[in-house]
Amino acid sequence: MLLEGKKLLVTGVLMDSSIAFHVARLAQEQGAEVILTSFGRTFRITQSIAKRLPTTPEVIELDVSNQEHLDTLAERLKEHIDHLDGVVHSIGFAPAGAFNFLEAQWEDVATALQVSAYSLKSLAVAALPLMSEGGSVVGLTLDATKAWPVYDWMGVAKAAFESTNRYLARDLGPKGIRSNLVSAGPIATTAARSIPMFEQFAKWGERSPLGWDLRDAEPAAKACIALLSDWFPSTTGEIVHVDGGFHAMGF
Repeated sequence: MLLEGKKLLVTGVLMDSSIAFHVARLAQEQGAEVILTSFGRTFRITQSIAKRLPTTPEVIELDVSNQEHLDTLAERLKEHIDHLDGVVHSIGFAPAGAFNFLEAQWEDVATALQVSAYSLKSLAVAALPLMSEGGSVVGLTLDATKAWPVYDWMGVAKAAFESTNRYLARDLGPKGIRSNLVSAGPIATTAARSIPMFEQFAKWGERSPLGWDLRDAEPAAKACIALLSDWFPSTTGEIVHVDGGFHAMGF
């Protein structure tokens, strides 16, 4: 099995339609021990959804905008595991005001950047005391090389997220830890429904050579599993597109 004996921390499991849920499921099926994170009013939801996994994992509290949560993450994880082999960043949030590019206020933009971009560095650093050579950080993005309809400051945050990945790869590489992203096509998740006019992305499959199913998160999850495994030992700072080929097409 690809992840036999590995111990992974997976963020962002809120519904069983999410990419993170399928990452956790496939990871367990491939032999990994998984711990989930959640916080606030979604904590009990994550605990409930976790029961739908092959093995019900532990859920620990983590708000990536809470420095105390980050500072104590490694110690709290030690109550359940003695090390980490991989971390999955599936976190993104922007206030409603951030989805109007010209009228957005800095407070909303700052929140989007902190939670959706800076948190990749925050999470990696918080987990670092438990990670060693061979470890893998994997994040999820939506191709930030383009200005998408309605995505606005969340798109800017994703551009910062992708840049953060490259700098993480630079600084974690000497420790033998990889950092990569999966650029997934749009998935109709809970987070997606918070994006105004998300239904515009329903046409994604029309320009994707392989087609695209907004309801199927498994292809993106499988790419995450591959990057968490030992089968990409010399790949870091990379963005793997799992979007039906949409990114490679012209008009």
